[in-house]
Amino acid sequence: MKALLDTAGRKTVRAFLIGLELKSAEVSEVRESLDELAELAGTAGATVVSDGTQKLERPNPSTFIGAGKAAEFAEFCRENTVDTVIFDDELTAAQARNLEEIFGTKVLDRTGLILDIFARRARTREGKLQVELAQLDYILPRLTRFWTHLSRQRGSTGSIGGEGESQLESDRRRTQERISKIRDELEVVRRQRTTQRSGRQRHQWPLASIVGYTNAGKSTLLNALTGAGVLAEDKLFATLDPTTRRLRLPTNQSVLVSDTVGFIRKLPHGLVESFKATLEEVVEADLLIHVVDASHPQADEQIQAVNSVLEEIRAAGKPTLMVFNKVDREVGAAVAARLAPLFSNAVCISARMGIGLTELMAELGVMLRPVRAQVRLAIPHSESQVIARLHSVGQVLESDYHGQKASFLAQVPPHLAHEFQAYVVASRKLAAKSKRAPRGARHLALTAKLRVE
Repeated sequence: MKALLDTAGRKTVRAFLIGLELKSAEVSEVRESLDELAELAGTAGATVVSDGTQKLERPNPSTFIGAGKAAEFAEFCRENTVDTVIFDDELTAAQARNLEEIFGTKVLDRTGLILDIFARRARTREGKLQVELAQLDYILPRLTRFWTHLSRQRGSTGSIGGEGESQLESDRRRTQERISKIRDELEVVRRQRTTQRSGRQRHQWPLASIVGYTNAGKSTLLNALTGAGVLAEDKLFATLDPTTRRLRLPTNQSVLVSDTVGFIRKLPHGLVESFKATLEEVVEADLLIHVVDASHPQADEQIQAVNSVLEEIRAAGKPTLMVFNKVDREVGAAVAARLAPLFSNAVCISARMGIGLTELMAELGVMLRPVRAQVRLAIPHSESQVIARLHSVGQVLESDYHGQKASFLAQVPPHLAHEFQAYVVASRKLAAKSKRAPRGARHLALTAKLRVE
């Protein structure tokens, strides 16, 4: 699918950004949102010339910011050779059409810009299909803007026919047919993912999905934990396609860790719908690893934005481990020290520097630990393969190799307990309890460690 922000035939795209400052909104919120829009524009390859805001009680139904303000901004754009105007909110088809007439340039909204970035970032066939579906859903009501050849279709002699199908009607029909075809193909993808999840369930491997605001360090964390080799750049939406890798925890438990697309404020609803096949990994996860860029000045707002998207995809309320990343930076350590005590399960790390990863894996082991059978085993020394298997799949708490048989006290996963049944001397079920220090003590110790480092 062609990108909406066309930079192929130009050296640079000069963009002007526009935000609407509602009386009910904070001025700082509008400024922060425009700054993020500037980052998005830069990611898409545009150069931001300037930006402007308009104060209104509600959006103007015709021109969003009002005809007078639009004319004022249009004059500025002509004087500064701006060729693309980007609005920080989603525009209706009528508003976009009216604004293009006033500005005489290409007009995009935040949704169109995000879709452009996704179109450039998608690499796999699945990712490209999901982006194309979102773009087509976005373009369908706006076809009159993208096509100017809306006359009736001509007959074979070149004359205009009667009440035949208009070009606009033909384009809409073809777009709807393509949308239906893509949805059918994505349904196949969903069934394949269901089959993959069934395979995981046979292995009794839990799934932990990494979620978070875009550019929070999710891919860097996955690489640090599993060596996945996922692209990790200091850019918004550096990676779109999900990656799942197996991680071995200190408790000898295997867990599948899945990286997902980053979230953002004002994430287009259509994009969420299109990426349902990917976001199902989040919905089906046993645990969410919520990565937060603690060094970002709006870390609190980004946490709220991620939680809002989780609610939209019906993944809110899942067990969540809060991971405050980038504590190698002074501001990151300070913010992490302030926010971490607010959550029952939280760790502070630097994925890039490898700080706090041991604590993170220990916390994962505690949160994902199933109800295990604690067994005391007596295994003959000659059956070394059974002893090796016990160390491989279980957590050995005590061991004694004296005597005719080796004696072990171990915690064994329920689905593997039958392998050691012949060697059981005594057993009892254990609930997943943590022997960690109280939450406040652990946080104080961690804060002290961060200060030292």
